[in-house]
Amino acid sequence: MNIGSWKKHGFEFLSIFIAVISAFALNNWNDNRRDNTSEQKILREIANGLVKDLEDVRGNEGGHKLGISACRYFKNIVTDKPVDLDSLGIYYFVVTRDFVSIQNVAGYETLKSQGLELIKNDRLRLDIISLYEYDYQTLRKLEEEYSEIQFNENYFKEINQSLAPNFQFDAEQNISGIDLPLNLPTEQKKILLTYIWKIEKNRNFILKSYAQVETNINKVLEEINVEISE
Repeated sequence: MNIGSWKKHGFEFLSIFIAVISAFALNNWNDNRRDNTSEQKILREIANGLVKDLEDVRGNEGGHKLGISACRYFKNIVTDKPVDLDSLGIYYFVVTRDFVSIQNVAGYETLKSQGLELIKNDRLRLDIISLYEYDYQTLRKLEEEYSEIQFNENYFKEINQSLAPNFQFDAEQNISGIDLPLNLPTEQKKILLTYIWKIEKNRNFILKSYAQVETNINKVLEEINVEISE
């Protein structure tokens, strides 16, 4: 091969090599750009879901706190302490009320379907996984499956049997008052106070779980906001 031919073929080879490398680089750039776009979109979807989850968490927290107030209200009734009878109906309604934990998981399910590694930030990825796979599952199991916290199923019948015979009703058959002091044997009062005590303790327990989940949601939201703003 003479020098002219070598230069010609060498130039052709170099041109092909540059073209191939450029094609690979462009392809990788497109892939990275597409992944970045997908990551941003999914993170925004997750963030929107987390904002709604916070509303549900805070709503349930408020419900459990009201349930604790109801426990203290009926504790006063059983122990012959003065109460505001105008609050009787609402406290009777909520004293054994249960709640469900509603989580918006659409964004997380989309992430799983496209691959968790789409989230490049390792800490953010792990925090998202921990929130959905551990915190949310724990909260759901506590609210819906843990037998001791199924207040209506476990305690309503017994509490109602003690209280209902003493209720007063208006013309429309709504609870309007209660005969006080309660005409209950001492033993029955102690049983009733035990039920109320257990409900209050369990509501306080689950409120601690809600507080931790709320903290973790806010943490993930803050991390996502930092990630999508960069």
